[in-house]
Amino acid sequence: MADDIDMAALDAAAAPKAFDPVRLLLDALAAIGTIWTFGLMCLICADVVGRSFLNAPITGVAEIAAHSVVGIVFLQIGATVYNRRMTRADFLIDRLHRSVPGLARIIEILFMLLGAAIMGFIAQSAWPGVWNSLAAREFFGVQGIFTVPTWPFRALIMLGGTAGALAYLVLVLHDIRASLRPARS
Repeated sequence: MADDIDMAALDAAAAPKAFDPVRLLLDALAAIGTIWTFGLMCLICADVVGRSFLNAPITGVAEIAAHSVVGIVFLQIGATVYNRRMTRADFLIDRLHRSVPGLARIIEILFMLLGAAIMGFIAQSAWPGVWNSLAAREFFGVQGIFTVPTWPFRALIMLGGTAGALAYLVLVLHDIRASLRPARS
C-alpha cells in the first residue's frame, strides 16, 4: 500500500503557490459560507435542545435553514469551481487526456466557457429579483411572528453566480496560457 504513494505528486501539491487575488477572494467567500454552516448547525442544535428538553423551540429555524442552504452553496461555489472540484464524470475526459490531449484541452476549455456562461446567466437572472424584493419589501416567514427580508439571499445568488463565472473565466485563461507554453523535456 505504501508503495502506491506518488511522492513527486505530494511534493508538487505541497509547493507554495504565488499570490493569487482571485483565489483569496473566492476562498474568503467560501470561508464565510463555512462559518455560516457552523452557525446554522449551532442554531439547529439549540432548537432541538429547546424543543426536546425545555419545551421552548426557537422561532424561525426552519425558514432560516431553508434559505441558508442556498446562501451557503452560492458563497462556496466560486472556490469549488476555482479548485476544480465541481462534480463531473471524468471517465471520458481522462481517456481523452491520455489518447488525444489536444482534444481533451479543447473540451475542457469549452466546458469552462459553458460553465462561465451558465454562472453569468444565474447572476443576471438574480439581479432583477434583488431590486424587486427591495422595492416590494419582500420577506419570508410568518408576519408578526418571524420574518426575514429575501433580498440578501437573492443578492448572494447574484454574488455566487458572478464568483463562479469569474472562477471559470480565470481557469480558461490559465489553461490557454498553459497550453501555449512550450512543453519541458
